[in-house]
Amino acid sequence: MKKKKWSRVLAVLLAMVTAISLLSGCGGKSAEKEDAETITVYLWSTNLYEKYAPYIQEQLPDINVEFVVGNNDLDFYKFLDENGGLPDIITCCRFSLHDASPLKDSLMDLSTTNVAGAVYDTYLNNFMNEDGSVNWLPVCADAHGFVVNKDLFEKYDIPLPTDYESFVSACRSFDKVGIRGFTADYYYDYTCMETLQGLSASELSSVEGRKWRTTYSDPDNTKREGLDSTVWPEAFERMEQFIRDTGLSRDDLDLNYDDIVEMYQSGKLAMYFGSSSGIKMFQDQGINTTFLPFFQENGEKWLMTTPYFQVALNRDLTQDETRLKKANKVLNTMLSEDAQTQILYEGQDLLSYSQDVDMQLTEYLKDVKPVIEENHMYIRIASNDFFSVSKDVVSKMISGEYDAEQAYESFNTQLLEEESASESVVLDSQKPYSNRFHSSGGNAAYSVMANTLRGIYGTDVLIATGNSFTGNVLKAGYTEKMAGDMIMPNDLSAYGSKMSGAELKETVKNFVEGYEGGFIPFNRGSLPVLSGISVEVEETDNGYTLSKVIKDGKEVQDNDTFTVTCLAIPKHMEAYPADENTVFDRGDTTVKGTWTGYTSDGEAILAEPEDYINVR
Repeated sequence: MKKKKWSRVLAVLLAMVTAISLLSGCGGKSAEKEDAETITVYLWSTNLYEKYAPYIQEQLPDINVEFVVGNNDLDFYKFLDENGGLPDIITCCRFSLHDASPLKDSLMDLSTTNVAGAVYDTYLNNFMNEDGSVNWLPVCADAHGFVVNKDLFEKYDIPLPTDYESFVSACRSFDKVGIRGFTADYYYDYTCMETLQGLSASELSSVEGRKWRTTYSDPDNTKREGLDSTVWPEAFERMEQFIRDTGLSRDDLDLNYDDIVEMYQSGKLAMYFGSSSGIKMFQDQGINTTFLPFFQENGEKWLMTTPYFQVALNRDLTQDETRLKKANKVLNTMLSEDAQTQILYEGQDLLSYSQDVDMQLTEYLKDVKPVIEENHMYIRIASNDFFSVSKDVVSKMISGEYDAEQAYESFNTQLLEEESASESVVLDSQKPYSNRFHSSGGNAAYSVMANTLRGIYGTDVLIATGNSFTGNVLKAGYTEKMAGDMIMPNDLSAYGSKMSGAELKETVKNFVEGYEGGFIPFNRGSLPVLSGISVEVEETDNGYTLSKVIKDGKEVQDNDTFTVTCLAIPKHMEAYPADENTVFDRGDTTVKGTWTGYTSDGEAILAEPEDYINVR
């Protein structure tokens, strides 16, 4: 649909919904009470919304927790902070203290809390500001190391590596029999970055390494910080040696994860760098697989780890003792052992940074148990700069364009470069709308998004899962990136269908009550967002029951006809229990793509919110 047509549709929609404002005086006191009782938690991935979030809510029945799938990007939270929309609790996986420094004054200092005290000092140091304060805490670790095909080692009578020299020897022995000893998916920035750091984990964890890391991450440091001249030159020398020893070349830069898995499964690859989640996957396929650490030059062994996420609390909570107590209960539950197990992929071990969580390793990580017991779990430096610069520099080392000295100089220069000018505004929102869910009316911010998208898709009815949008609509100027971040990040897709009234009611019922293989609402805030219709819902001990579907003030009749667009992630819609009469056509473009296309030329119009739900 062309932009002018979108604007005409939205202008009509704007006039229609203004008369039914969600922000009317009725129920104002009730809404204020709900706002005061709600703790908002932003999750970095929709995966956490399906298992982890319901578990947290189940443990805290007396606290209404509003879970939002935000973005795995600290720039997103900086934007919220600058425009008065920072949530109570934040999680982020793609994290570094360096990138988080602008948020420091808006976050609570957790250094004196019990949950911070339980974190091993080895790991807590990575989150400590120069003044000793701690704003972020890590949950359990996703361990990265070498996934190893033991069957191939046994077949060719090659000893499993126990140190760096035997690792190199194994690579050369496999090369002689026509099998690739080692490679990895260097197509991705994180693989480039983690290999560079993992090879020098012991040095980067040394006194000199921690000293540099603290300086690099210091929120009070107003100048850009480059690499030091002690630890980092040697790190690039080790990377250069590793490239030679393993035979990495330009061709490896084109290998993605699927390519690596195919090589491994077909017996063409003996070892690759990856997550411990691959161990069970290959064991289930009948491939005898184990997991090995990075072998250091000084003889130590280290695992590269990525916290599944880091968590922080909004400092504004300290202004309300009742809300602060609730937020601390939520935080303690989020960091509990049972909650952390909800995060893991099937077959993964719980590797916690906390002394309060028991370590119970399965067979999958038995070969690295001594490494874990020694607390040799290195937490990567993962600033935005490190992701992008590592990809550039390590790729050029692998392709032969840079030697160690050139790589160091290039990396250092890029870290010191001043940031480019800010992007231009493409969406100027003149009104703020809260994403707090109200039992009488729904979620104002999400209603704005749903009503606007209904106009874009040109459909009678739009139904969106409760995790489709990423929070408040702010009174702010949105850049193209920030406008795109208004849509849930995990491949949200649009599915269109023409339906009878009976089929529409059945579809709404499935979204409200849940269905096998689909998303099942677990609290009020996770109920679907609707546009073009409103619904009445009964809350029961077992979940939610749909009572009525209303359009234009009247109950929908079975023989009515509608065009309907559903927003959901693909795996949920693939499991949708549709009959032969209900056919959903998936759009060629993701919802985020459609939204950014609509907002990109700066002429986007946001619709007003409307009451779309009444929960009794």
